[in-house]
Amino acid sequence: MHKRKLGRQGLEVPALGLGCMGMSWAYGPTDDAESIRVLHRALDLGINFWDTAEVYGPFKNEELLGRALKGKPRQSVIIATKFAFKFSPKGEPAGLDSSPARIKEAIEGSLRRLGTEYIDLYYQHRLDPNTPIEDTAGTLAELVRSGKVRYIGLSEVGPGTIRRAHAVHPLAAIQTEYSLWERDVEEKVLPEVRRLGIGLVAYSPVGRGILSGRIKSPKDFDESDFRRNHPRFTEENFKHNLKLVEEVKEIASANDVTPAQVALAWVLRQGNDIVAIPGTKHVRYLEENARAADLKLPESVWSALDKTLSSFQTAGLRYPEATMKFIDTTD
Repeated sequence: MHKRKLGRQGLEVPALGLGCMGMSWAYGPTDDAESIRVLHRALDLGINFWDTAEVYGPFKNEELLGRALKGKPRQSVIIATKFAFKFSPKGEPAGLDSSPARIKEAIEGSLRRLGTEYIDLYYQHRLDPNTPIEDTAGTLAELVRSGKVRYIGLSEVGPGTIRRAHAVHPLAAIQTEYSLWERDVEEKVLPEVRRLGIGLVAYSPVGRGILSGRIKSPKDFDESDFRRNHPRFTEENFKHNLKLVEEVKEIASANDVTPAQVALAWVLRQGNDIVAIPGTKHVRYLEENARAADLKLPESVWSALDKTLSSFQTAGLRYPEATMKFIDTTD
C-alpha cells in the first residue's frame, strides 16, 4: 500500500485507511470476532491507518480496536480518534462539548480504551458552537506538547474555522464526507486546505455503501441500520441516486473491476493530499477495497465519469436535518 502525507508536519499514512465505525455502531448487526479478523488482515495489507471515535458505540469501537491491538507493536498502527460529545450518566451522547476540561477528560478515556499512551491523529468530531475554536485548538496543542497526541485535525468544518484553528496550531488533516455522490467539499474546503497545506481524509468514500452496487433497496437494511432513516435512502431519492450507481457499475463491468473499486479510485485520483477511509466488517470487502489503491483505468473512462458527474445532482441531504445542524459551514 503506497503512502501519502497528511499536512506539512510529517504524518505519513497509507492511501487507503480503514473506517471502523460500522464494526460497532450505525450499520446494523456487528460481530466483534469477524471485525478483529478484518483489523488484523488490514495490517497484513498495509492498511494500518484506523479511524474511530469515542462516540462510536459509544466507546465500544475504541475498546474493540484496543483488543485487536493487544500484542501488536504500537508503531504498527496509526490511530485516529475523535472527541466532541458529552455523555449522559447512562453513557449516551448528550450534545456537543469541546471545552478544555471535556477534551482532557476525553483523551484520557480514549487512551485507556485503546490501550495506548498516545493518539496519532486526534480530531474534533464536530464543532462546538459554545467553545471558541481557538480554545479547542489551544487545548489540542497542549496535548501535542505533552506527548499524548502527535497530530491534530478537525471534522466537518468550514474554511473560516479551519483558518482560525490552523493559526493556533498546525492541522494535519480535515476529515469530511467525499465521494462520487458527495462533492460539496470541492467548492470551498478543498481549496482552503490545499492553500494551507492540510491533508483531506475522505470518509464514506463508497457513498455509505450505495456505490458498491450491492444495495438493492433501503428496505433490505436491518432495523438497527441508520440508513433506514437517511434522506438519501428514502424511496424516491434512492431511485434517483441509483442512476449514478448504474453508471459506475457499467464502468466496473467493462473494466473487470468492482463498482466499489471504481468509487475509491476516483477519490484517490483527486489528489495525492487525499486519503480515503472506507469502512467494512468483512475481510472479503477489505481485500477488494485494498486493490483499488493500485487501480488503473484509461483516462477516457475517468473523463466519461466526470462528464456524468457534471450533470448529476445527488438527491437528499447528507444527514437528517437535525444532524445537519452539526455540520459547520463557516466561511
